[in-house]
Amino acid sequence: MKKSQETLLSRMSTRIVRKRNDVILRQDFLDLGGYDQVVRCLLRLVKAGTLLKIGQGIYVRATVSSLDARPSLPGSLSSLVLEAMKKLGIPTGLTAMEIKYNEGKTTQVPTGRVIGVRKRVRRRIGFDGYSISFDHAAESIPAHKIGH
Repeated sequence: MKKSQETLLSRMSTRIVRKRNDVILRQDFLDLGGYDQVVRCLLRLVKAGTLLKIGQGIYVRATVSSLDARPSLPGSLSSLVLEAMKKLGIPTGLTAMEIKYNEGKTTQVPTGRVIGVRKRVRRRIGFDGYSISFDHAAESIPAHKIGH
């Protein structure tokens, strides 16, 4: 590997360690190097088990599973996707089903695999066979409930 890529990889690793949140976007590193270089380094970090890819340009910091010592998500997939939507500037909210459940109009518990958004999202986001789908948001989520 070239010396410039090694230094880019180490600078990216340092930035990942210093970040407070678990969601990391590809665009967070474009000030360090070219698009192709950044993508190659991100793929190396995924292979090393430092990051997990959950969507196009969306990565999360990996934690080690206590069950089988494999890299795993640091939280629930839905909470990580909410954090990613916030970083991408996509407003989120409650779906109609979540509102009906909260008002007691239905006993069917929302699965958490559907996230309400106020803009069109064409991304596929998921991990290990589980994916999140997007629906029109009927109501905004207050910022203090997102967690970050």
